[in-house]
Amino acid sequence: QPTPPPPPNPSDDDLQRSRTDVNQRAGEVGRLSARLAELDSRTDDLQAALAAQRETAEAALVDLQAAQDAAAAAARRAVAARIATQAASVAIDEARARLDEFVTATYQQGLDIGPLGLLTDATSPEDLVARAEANDLIARAQLTAQDGLERARVEKANADSAARAALEDARTREAEANTAKSAADAAVAAAESAAREQAEQLAAVAAERADVQRRLDAAESADAGLRQQRARFDDWQRRLAQEQAARERTERQAAEARLGGRDDAPRRGSAAVRRVIDRALSQLGRQYVWGGGNGRGPSTGIPDGLGSPLNRVGFDCSGLMLFAFNGVGVSLPRVSRNQYNAGRKVPISDLRPGDMVFFKNGGAPIHHVALYIGNGQMVEAPYTGARVRVVPLRTKGLVPQATRVL
Repeated sequence: QPTPPPPPNPSDDDLQRSRTDVNQRAGEVGRLSARLAELDSRTDDLQAALAAQRETAEAALVDLQAAQDAAAAAARRAVAARIATQAASVAIDEARARLDEFVTATYQQGLDIGPLGLLTDATSPEDLVARAEANDLIARAQLTAQDGLERARVEKANADSAARAALEDARTREAEANTAKSAADAAVAAAESAAREQAEQLAAVAAERADVQRRLDAAESADAGLRQQRARFDDWQRRLAQEQAARERTERQAAEARLGGRDDAPRRGSAAVRRVIDRALSQLGRQYVWGGGNGRGPSTGIPDGLGSPLNRVGFDCSGLMLFAFNGVGVSLPRVSRNQYNAGRKVPISDLRPGDMVFFKNGGAPIHHVALYIGNGQMVEAPYTGARVRVVPLRTKGLVPQATRVL
């Protein structure tokens, strides 16, 4: 936010009457203005640190969902394997029962199906041939029954092995899911703790800033010229805000008109880039919601008790990118640091409209993403309390490579 310019130079008569007093107040104004700029910079740093914590928590929640899905799939495989084992046990019982019935019938009927029995019991050559054919049929039936029992046993062994493997896999996946849940719980707790700590620091900064502002107001009001300068500055600031709001409204309406509700979205080329930018611009003024936004539009986010309850609808930085690129059939991952790897890397010196730009604090992971729209401008969902906006491309914390998807 710009600070008021120094007061205008007084006339010669004014200088003669109040040179010392005005100079002292002008010096006070300069010092207080510099302090205000320092506090504004600190506020931005605190917001960036909180955004990084929240990105880490959101990434952990994504990992948790993947681990839980894998555990559920493994559990289903274990159930299927257990059912296969039970079926194999039933097959063994049925095969054994058939073999037992065959042996019992053979014993009860007193059949002697050996060679000597055939010769001694036959009453004629024709009876001998008939008995031999019957003997062959009985032998084949016995072999079939025994073979069925053996196959059933083999299938039971295979099913048991598969069930053990599936159960072990399910236990492993469950352990992984439990580990991921612990990590996600810790990350969310850390983000909430960081949010509370940052809120306390921001409150302290806001109190100090209010005190500085009061002193600045007192210094300005001590001289009529300073009061007039401040009034002119306030009027200029209001006009700037009104003009900015009017520009955003015009840009949003123009983007909505170009989109026109068409479903035949281009997939490549300048038309696709224009559609991605228009979809982002169509959300200008939409409130920031941590974890909010998807390919279909704004949504509720992750409640944190500090400005993001579930009754709020909007976008966070990566959610705005999901919506913008979904309009041309591009499905991006959820978190900004994952979106950085979703396309081809290009140096900032080769930046083009439609490229995603990223921000980080020193050696910390990426915590913010915005969409470059050309002419040194970008559209972003910045932080809690702000709204989707168009601002000049920031250089502080800017990652030297952008990501080009189209």
